[in-house]
Amino acid sequence: MTKDSRPLAVFDLDGTLADTAHRQRFLERTPRDWDAFFAAAPDDPPLAEGVALALKSAEEYEVVYLTGRPERCRRDTVDWLAAQGLPEGTIWMRRNDDRRPARRTKLDILRRLARDRAIHVLVDDDELVCEDAERAGFTVVRARWAATSAALKEAQEGEGRT
Repeated sequence: MTKDSRPLAVFDLDGTLADTAHRQRFLERTPRDWDAFFAAAPDDPPLAEGVALALKSAEEYEVVYLTGRPERCRRDTVDWLAAQGLPEGTIWMRRNDDRRPARRTKLDILRRLARDRAIHVLVDDDELVCEDAERAGFTVVRARWAATSAALKEAQEGEGRT
């Protein structure tokens, strides 16, 4: 099987591979400080369970990344993934001006990917993303190995920022 024909293992970043706990404080203020939140992303510690699952998945599947991070964070994201020794893979990010809820943006991309490739699994920490993906017929692993704040969950759903 060539790399291009292997099924995809789709991994979220924040709360799945990257521990965002140290930067969630930027979302707990009013107004939320999105610039500081994303500027601190390069300092995220890796989440061991998520990283191990991505590395194991890469043995059989093509790993790709699906994040609610805006496109302006691409360079930092590429560098962070490489620094963690994670598999190279396409990174799907939201447009800088896209404020739709994560469950909508991610499901749109999953459906697009599924037109050309089999999707083995989606690994994500956002319960609403997971629920919608399962309803759409995708296999989901819920990344429950990191603590997320209420502010982050509200931001994902209400402000479409991550």
